[in-house]
Amino acid sequence: MNSKRADKLATGVFVGIAALIIALLVALFAYILVKGVPYITWDFLTTPSSTVREGSGIRDQLFNSVYILFITMLITVPLGVGGGVYMAEYAKPGKITNTIRSCIEVLASLPSIVIGMFGLLVFVNITGWGYTIIGGALALTVFNLPVMVRVTEDAIRGVPRELKEASLALGITNWHTIKTVMIPGAFPSILTGAILASGRVFGEAAALLFTAGLSTPRLNYGDLNPLSPTSPLNIFRPAETLAVHIWSINTQGIIPDVAEKAAGASAVLIIVVLIFNLGARILGSYIHKKITATK
Repeated sequence: MNSKRADKLATGVFVGIAALIIALLVALFAYILVKGVPYITWDFLTTPSSTVREGSGIRDQLFNSVYILFITMLITVPLGVGGGVYMAEYAKPGKITNTIRSCIEVLASLPSIVIGMFGLLVFVNITGWGYTIIGGALALTVFNLPVMVRVTEDAIRGVPRELKEASLALGITNWHTIKTVMIPGAFPSILTGAILASGRVFGEAAALLFTAGLSTPRLNYGDLNPLSPTSPLNIFRPAETLAVHIWSINTQGIIPDVAEKAAGASAVLIIVVLIFNLGARILGSYIHKKITATK
């Protein structure tokens, strides 16, 4: 086989693999959306759920999912980016750095159920908080932190070193160079890592079962006091997320329309993830243009 045929064969194989991946993704999304979209109504999105009443909705679970995502990313992104910058720019080769890297790799490979049990022990029992939003967010932070650290480190290392050297040659400090040159240059890759981490938050159920709980108290959406027990903004209340709700009604649900509710909630979850990913990329592209002064 000559080189041209080998090149065409390799190209065909890779194109076929890409087409297979796209087809599987489209088929999965299409199946979920076709099954669930017919059951999505305004009442379904704006009424609270019920374990016994037919026609209930997913209002609280949808809000809890978005709120836990916000709290988690508020903690994960600064810590992950800081850790990645340290590993890429400040950590010197040696046993300590190798140990830190090994710990990150081990943490990244832990099953979510193990993170959930750790969160149950630390953020539920030891702290005495019980099942809370902040406990779930901290458990998910432990879950997602290795991803953010590794992605940020690789992104920082991927920025051409000539840019850093040129900045330092102008007399600019190392930290100012990192802040104004390295991080803006690595921003698209860091954003991709943040989107991957947020997707795991939306779809995570095992870790939240043991930390955020399987129930949601009656909420008053007009009460914006974060210290009020009925306020949706209270981070020290239990919060069943959409993914946990889907699992719960499929395994323990006794409502007559359990199949319809599960299908509708699954479709909503997929749609929310898609909207969030597209919105994050559009916003990230806008921010990247602003901080790099590109058109």
